[in-house]
Amino acid sequence: MLQTLNKRLEKIMPLMTPASVVIGVIFAGFLKDFTWLVAWIFAFITFSGSLSSNFSSLKRAFLQPLPLILALLILHVMMPVWAYGIGHLIFGADKLTITGLILGVVIPTGVSSFMWISIYKGNIGLGLSIILIDTILSPFIVPSSLSLLVGEKVEMDVKNMMIGLFFMIVVPSLIGMMLNHMSKGKVKDSLGTVLSPFSKISLGLVVAINSSYVAPFLKDINVKLLIIILTVLFIAFSGYCFAWFLARCLTKDRDTTITLIFTGGMRNISAGAVIAIQFFPAAVAIPVVVGMLFQQVLASLFGLLFSRKEAKVKKAA
Repeated sequence: MLQTLNKRLEKIMPLMTPASVVIGVIFAGFLKDFTWLVAWIFAFITFSGSLSSNFSSLKRAFLQPLPLILALLILHVMMPVWAYGIGHLIFGADKLTITGLILGVVIPTGVSSFMWISIYKGNIGLGLSIILIDTILSPFIVPSSLSLLVGEKVEMDVKNMMIGLFFMIVVPSLIGMMLNHMSKGKVKDSLGTVLSPFSKISLGLVVAINSSYVAPFLKDINVKLLIIILTVLFIAFSGYCFAWFLARCLTKDRDTTITLIFTGGMRNISAGAVIAIQFFPAAVAIPVVVGMLFQQVLASLFGLLFSRKEAKVKKAA
C-alpha cells in the first residue's frame, strides 16, 4: 500500500509543491502557528532521503572528481553570480529581493533530485555523492557565499544559520548514511520504503507552512510580485540549461549528463525557505517561496526534453 502511495505521489510531484503554496496562502491564519515545526519536519525529510546513501558512493566520487567539481561550480559559483547579476539588473537597490534571489540558488542541491535521477536512469552513485557532499558543506558555503555577495547590506545571523543548517541537514544525513552502512543497505528497502511516502507528504506540509509566513505578500498581486515570479522562473530555467550545456561539453556519458542536469538545476528549496524565514526579513523569503512553484515542474519539463532529444538521436542513428 505504501509503495503504491509513493508511486502516486511521485507522479503528482510537479503539481504537489505549487498546490502546497496555494494551500499555505489560503490557510495562512491556521498554518503560520506551526512554523516552529518546520525545522524538525525538514530534518525528517533529510533523514529519509539519506537512507539510500552510503560511503562507497562518496569514495567513487572522489576517485573520479570531474563531475562532482562541475556540479559544485554550477551550484555555488555560476548560479549565485548569475542571480546576483540578474537581481541587480532588474531590482537595482532592492537589497532584500536580491538577497532572496541569491539565497534561492546558493542553498544545496535538492534531495528530491535523486528521485528524478532514478526516474530517468542517471548515475545514482554520482547523484548521491553530489547531494551528500553539497549538504555536508552547506553550513559553510551558504553563509560565506551570502556574506561575499550580499556583505553587510543585509544583517545576517551567520553563527545560528550555520548551526541550523548543521542540525537540519548535515546531522540527519550522516545518521541516515550510517544506518545504511551498518545494515549493509538493508535499511533502504525496509525503513526507507516505509518513510518515503511520508517524506513526500512532509515536503508538501513544509511548503504550505513556509508559504503561510509570506502569505500577506503573495496575496497582494502587484507588478513587483509578478516581476519577481518571472525573474525566479528565468533564473531556475537557466540553471537547468547551464547544467545541461556544461555536462554535454565536458562529458559524453549519458547517465552523468542526466545526473548533472537535475543536481545542477534543482535546489533544496524548502531548506532555503526555512533559512529565509528564520534568519532574514520576510521580503527575503518571497523569491525563495516563489521558487517552490517551479522546482518540480521544471524538473519534469527538462526530463521530458532530455527524453525527446535522446529519442531523436536514436532515431537518426
